[in-house]
Parts: sequence; C-alpha cells; structure tokens
Amino acid sequence: MHEFHHFLNKLPKAELHMHLEGSLEPELMFKLAQRNQISLPFDSVEAIRAAYEFSNLQDFLDIYYQGANVLQTEQDFYDLTWAYLERCHQQNVHHVEPFFDPQTHTDRGLPFSKAINGIHRALQDGAKQLGISSYLIMCFLRHLPEAAAFATLEQALPYKDKITAVGLDSSEQGFPPELFERVFAKARAEGFLTVAHAGEEGPADYIKQALELLAVKRIDHGVRCVEDPELVEHLIHIQMPLTVCPLSNIKLCVFKTMHEHNILELLDKGVKVTINSDDPAYFGGYMTENFIAVADALGMTKAQALQLAQNSFEASFLPSDVKTKWVHTLQAFA
Repeated sequence: MHEFHHFLNKLPKAELHMHLEGSLEPELMFKLAQRNQISLPFDSVEAIRAAYEFSNLQDFLDIYYQGANVLQTEQDFYDLTWAYLERCHQQNVHHVEPFFDPQTHTDRGLPFSKAINGIHRALQDGAKQLGISSYLIMCFLRHLPEAAAFATLEQALPYKDKITAVGLDSSEQGFPPELFERVFAKARAEGFLTVAHAGEEGPADYIKQALELLAVKRIDHGVRCVEDPELVEHLIHIQMPLTVCPLSNIKLCVFKTMHEHNILELLDKGVKVTINSDDPAYFGGYMTENFIAVADALGMTKAQALQLAQNSFEASFLPSDVKTKWVHTLQAFA
C-alpha cells in the first residue's frame, strides 16, 4: 500500500479549493503572535493544535477567525502563503488557485493592500523558485451583508491584475447564493471569473442557485448534489467541476466516516470531481493526505487517481494549451 501512497504523492496535481488562512499551522500561528506581540489564549503550539479539534463548521470558523488575528503585516501574509507553497512543492502540486478572505482582515482594520501584496509576492516567488503556477481567488464572507461584499469588491478593483476570480465562503446554512446575485454580476462585469461554496452544509438547491444566479465556473464542495438526481445529470452534462475536500468533509461531519464519502461514486458516474484540502492546517492534511485518505477508505484505483489529477488541471483556470500539456504529462506518468 505504501507504494501506492508514494505514487499519489508523486502524481502531478492542481489544487483548486484551499483557503490560505486555513493553512496557518499552529507553529506559524505561535511564531507570528510572538513577532506581532499578540496574546493568544494558548500557552503552547500543542495547546493550539488541541483547539483545532471541533465538530462542526461554526466551531471551526470561530478558531479560524481567531487565528487570523495574528496576520498583521505584509510579511505575515507572505510567510503564510510561502509555507503553503513549500508543502505543495513537496507533494507535486504544480498549480494552485487559493482563496483568501479580505473581509477577515479589513474588518480588523488592516488595509486591503497588506494581504494582497504579501500573498501576491509569495505566489510570484512560488512561480520563480518552485515552478508552481497560480491564480488567486478573493472570497466574500456570506454571513456578512451584500453591502459589505460590494465594498470589498470596490477595494479589489485596483488589484485586478493580482486577482483572477471571486468566490463565496463562510457559514453556508441560511445564506443562499441568491443573496449575492448582484455583487457577482458586478464582479463578472469587472472581468472576474466566479466560483462559490455550495452543497456542503447547504442543500442541493444552493448548487442550482450558484449555477443559475452567480454563473459560476466551479462549485466548491457540491457533495450534496446527490440529493437531486436531475442536478447530478446536469452537472455531468455540462461538465461542471466540483472541488471536493474529503478530509474537511469528515472533520466537519458532512460524512461520518471516509467510508461513506461519495467522491468516487460521483467520479465513476462522470461528474468532474477534484480532490482538495480546504483548510489543511485545521483538517489534518494537504493534497497528498487527502488522496491517501480516499485511497485507504474507498479503495481508489490508479486509474481513478489519474482521472482525479487530470480533472484538477482541466477544471483549473489555466489556458487550454497548458491544460493539454498537463494531461499529456499525466498520460506519460501513468
């Protein structure tokens, strides 16, 4: 089995659903807190790690937002992003399209520029030094009002060259995509691509809303699509990518165990599912760990792993000639 684990790590991959703030490892959180003289309610790295045990989305979000407080300077955002890229390099993740949540930082009084410039500089260095290409996605926090999303979009406009798409994240229950139809229309008019979290804790109907009202290019999560067989057929027909996050789904009790996860069932039906890590510092693993967890619990085959990797490049925002190059690389890899 370990030979297959090694294969999964060496497999060229793209990651399309990962929140940079969610890659804040306890060691870095502690280091940044000391550097910025911020007092944390934890006296050690181990105490932080223990607090990373939670049972639902809201408990997770509470500590997630608390952890973000240690991010104060442009260098902090650089260090956060660079640590993630180094993990990607070790795991043969060659292209990333990470999320960041500007409102988490601007609501704390930080200028928009600190986050975006630190992240962008690290992504540039990732391309130069590690050979990892990237596109950045800015998410609106759906538990905040539409007006706040509009204000964030305005702040982002001077940085259009650094942001490829907008997304929608945070607490899903009770905050349907339809609440953000107008701000997404404005974002598209400004030239941004769109994605949205839907069908994780929220119902299949939220997936339909994201497709119809937000004109998304990808659905983030989407595992509850199975509650609507017609929707599943539609997703297959239009080859709409789902950026599925297996370890996250278990940690947040979307599924009780990995044995119950539907990712390979969806894959075999022809849904364009991909594997991603979501908030890897909090959910117990980066890309390779997610691939291994699915392999161990669901008996994933080499062919299925290759298809998931191919899907990750095909579902990306890379130019079509670059996607083709990666598909050929994977065929040779097989």
